[in-house]
Amino acid sequence: MGIELDLELPDIEILKVSRDSKGDYVIELRSTNKSGVCRKCGQEIRHFRGYDEWITIRHLPILGREVYLKIRPRRYQCLECDNEPTTTERFSWRASGKSYTKAYQDHVLRCLISSSVEDVCLKEKLGEKQVEAMLSESCFGKNPLDHISYIGTLGLDEIALKKGHRGFVAIASSHYEGRTQLLGVLPDRKKETVFKFLKLIPDALKTTIDEVATDMYEGYLNASKEALGESVEIVVDRFHVAQSYRKSADSIRKQEQRRLKKELSEDDYKQIKGLLWAFRKNPDKLTETENGILEIAFGYSPALKEAYQLRNAMTDIFEEPYTKQEAITAFIEWEEKVIQSGLNCYDAFLKTLNSFQSQIANYFNNRCNSGFVEGFNNKIKVIKRRCYGIFNIKHLMQRILLDTLGAKLIITK
Repeated sequence: MGIELDLELPDIEILKVSRDSKGDYVIELRSTNKSGVCRKCGQEIRHFRGYDEWITIRHLPILGREVYLKIRPRRYQCLECDNEPTTTERFSWRASGKSYTKAYQDHVLRCLISSSVEDVCLKEKLGEKQVEAMLSESCFGKNPLDHISYIGTLGLDEIALKKGHRGFVAIASSHYEGRTQLLGVLPDRKKETVFKFLKLIPDALKTTIDEVATDMYEGYLNASKEALGESVEIVVDRFHVAQSYRKSADSIRKQEQRRLKKELSEDDYKQIKGLLWAFRKNPDKLTETENGILEIAFGYSPALKEAYQLRNAMTDIFEEPYTKQEAITAFIEWEEKVIQSGLNCYDAFLKTLNSFQSQIANYFNNRCNSGFVEGFNNKIKVIKRRCYGIFNIKHLMQRILLDTLGAKLIITK
């Protein structure tokens, strides 16, 4: 019993199906079109002038075998243009000027999602340049902003292209209705570079920016303010703020542990073994043993206890349902307590708090943070590792778009 083939290609009919020496399918086709489009005037032309040479075009595999289509395009002559030029028929299902169909290009891109170029080349018997060209010529090779209709929260952060935190590039992303998408990959994180990128966002799309979420890097903050204006709220991520004041508290913990190691006997010092994790842990999740370690350590160092309490007090401020102004008042009261304590471990953080007070307090307006940015950056790092590193910014941008939008734009076709 024969199998009837439906290639799902318009305006063709199958003449013959055969197998080559490798067992792959070769399907001869004939066009059923009765007209073409003049390459000069763009008018429909019907004056048939014969056939062009046979061309071979790769199509979707069948039963695990490669499939090649052979067809002779028709040629038509335009009797309206000067010199009556001829035009070779073009097929809507063929990738323009390529030796593969659009359907096969989508097939290769589907294989490339969550995979590497090397793996796809091996499975499809293609060259790396062919696969990279398919990706570049697809919708994933376009400006990431072309895929965006609403930005919502705009996130700014950076990742290192090379090991050892070298070769930083800035990642601009969008978060709206629970979905994170790429806006751009910038060659560096300089203020001028970020400013130029933000200015190039189309005006209609700029109106969809609800807020900007970033860390305390002044390049991002100043570029956002200058490019987007006062109407867009800039929010310094609360977790970067927490990282700063917790680091300040940890500095006195290190200092006091070094002091106690020198002053205490070996047996007494063993009583505070595990202080590092007990000190850093959320107070609500401490075990009885960890609470005991803290009590002993605080008995030896009242300054450590005060730093610990101040750190937790700052965390509590972010957990309260404050308005922005109420939060600023709480920040000021907390700063006064730090000054009264006489501790200097929070000096650097106090400078940060005073410098970015308004942007930090903007968190309390909509509880916006950069959690989605960190998650998105982790996904990008996975892509880089899977591809054994991607150092070309254009290729990195294409791979991010493919892995994040591929399921929507290709698989659901």
